[in-house]
Order: sequence, then structure tokens, then C-alpha cells
Amino acid sequence: MANQQPHLSPKLPFTGNIQGGLFEGKTITVTGRVLAGAERFCVNLVCVTNTSSDIALHFNPRYSGNSGHVVCNTLQGSRWGSEQRSKHTPLPRGSDFTLTFLVNRDSYSVIVNGAHFMEYLHRLPVSRVSAIFVDGGVEITSITFQNPAVSITEGRPMQPAKQRYRSKLTRGSGWNMQGHQPHVSQIQALAACAVAAPPPYSPQPAYVIPYKTVIQGGFYPCRGITVQGCVNHNADRFDINLRYNSGIALHFNPRFNENVVVRNSLINECWGHEERSGGMPFCRGQQFTVSIMCDTQCYRITVNGTQMFTYNHRHFLFQQIDILEVDGNVSVSSVVV
Repeated sequence: MANQQPHLSPKLPFTGNIQGGLFEGKTITVTGRVLAGAERFCVNLVCVTNTSSDIALHFNPRYSGNSGHVVCNTLQGSRWGSEQRSKHTPLPRGSDFTLTFLVNRDSYSVIVNGAHFMEYLHRLPVSRVSAIFVDGGVEITSITFQNPAVSITEGRPMQPAKQRYRSKLTRGSGWNMQGHQPHVSQIQALAACAVAAPPPYSPQPAYVIPYKTVIQGGFYPCRGITVQGCVNHNADRFDINLRYNSGIALHFNPRFNENVVVRNSLINECWGHEERSGGMPFCRGQQFTVSIMCDTQCYRITVNGTQMFTYNHRHFLFQQIDILEVDGNVSVSSVVV
């Protein structure tokens, strides 16, 4: 399925349709800048109908003095639920940002500037979400949509692994943009942009191992990849490779018998020096999320929300790095490129 065309430099408040709705593995990325004098802004994933508008995810950074925090919530049937609050915000005033929402089976993963920030458990079916709404103290450069990568290998799909996340919830009261959470009357105007409901949500199948997919345009600075899956109970090792031609720019290789994660590169048919420091964040039989962010000097590798490794580039022709490969004793349930 082709990706939706991005919304570029929209004027706020902005409401835009999400073509095809949301489903597991899809991402929405918002880029922009927080205004120097911002008090708050919000990004809402909205369930629009002809008569009302629920909000599946209300993502709301708030600023006070030199500090800030983020509040998340859901509006259902004109009632706000329990707030989920962070103690800080990774989106300071005056900063540029890249904010990504990844749809998982049980939650939204929120990724800020390539680093995992939080999980928000679904309270409404993702299949109901049909629009995105942005308002407040920000300037938006783009809103882009990315469907899950399609495997270039064939085989019989497996059932997806199921993930569970825990969140701490605190009770909060309703508010509007001048005060706190937007009043219900402000949301009802969204019904004017009602679109046909997307087809009922059905989980995407797991990916056949070994798995390969094309990285369109190469893997260059500011791009990221996220792989979710589950380590086999009797696993010896698995690997995630960023390939080019006959080489491997990054070989990411957890080895369970050695209790180490090896990083290396295959250049001119020769393996380089192995990097082995940094600990072992994977366990047999457990689920994982690996995010690889390409910076100008290195790859930054996050495992289950914590940055664990950096790996300095050894192959600098980034446009050549055009294949993602996953192999070994692992099942994969989601890939976002």
C-alpha cells in the first residue's frame, strides 16, 4: 500500500485526514519547532464521525518556567480519562524536533528525535482513528505517514507476538487550550472533516525469517529503523544487518551463549574489529524493540527504550545502504523503515 502524501508547513490549528486509518506498524512523524514562548501544544489522533469526535491519543507537552512535562489522555464520549504524565519533556522551548508515533498492537510508542520516550496503551481501537489534529505553541514543518515495510522474501506468515506495556496513570480534570485539556466543544468542530471509516483493524502478520526489505533512498543521517519481535526460547544468536552491495555497514549480533552483543562491519569481504562492550539487554523468550538511528558520525541503537550502543560509521556512502536484514533465532512482528 502506497504511503500517504505528507502535509507540509500546515497552518495551525490543523486537522488532516489519515488515509486508510491506523494499523499495527504504521507511523506518523511530525517535524517542527517549539516556539520560544510556548505554554503548551498538542498532537491528537482523532476518531472522527458525522456526529462526534473522540480522541484516541492526546499528546500534550506543557511548559512552566524553565521546566516542562507531557500529559497524555483519551477523550471518549465527551469525557476525558485518566492522565498519563511524564516528569519531564524531551521537547524544550525553542527546539527543533522530530516526533514519531508508532502503532503497536497494544500501545502507541512515542519516539522523540530518534529516542524512545514513552508508551501509551490503547484505550480506543486504532481502526477508529481517521484524522490528526495539531495546535498550540509550535511551528510544523511536515506531517508524514509511513506504512509497514513489506518483506521481499516469501513464505508462510507466523502469528504476531503480543506485547504488553505498563503505565502509571494519575487522575486529571478537563481543560482547554487557554487552560488545560481542550474543551469538548473545541473538538466537535472536527466532525466537519469526517471521512469514511477505515476497514476493521486486523493485526499484521509476523515476518518470515530470514527477513529482508529495501530501504528506499538509502540509510542516511536522520533516518531511523525500528524492529520489534521476540527472542526464541532456545536462541543462540540473531542479527540485524544494514547491507550495501556485498557489504554490511552495521552487523548487530546478540549472542546468548556468550552473553554479549557484537557490532561489526563487513567491508571489501573482510570483517573488521568487533565491538563487544555495553552489556546484554536481550533475554531468551522475551520481546524486544530495537531502534537504529543514523547520525552523521555514528549509529545510535536503542533497546526497549534505552540507548545501549553507539557505533561509529565505517562505511560512509549512506545512499548505498539499501537493505535491512534480520536473521537468526528470533521472530519479528513489526518493522518500520
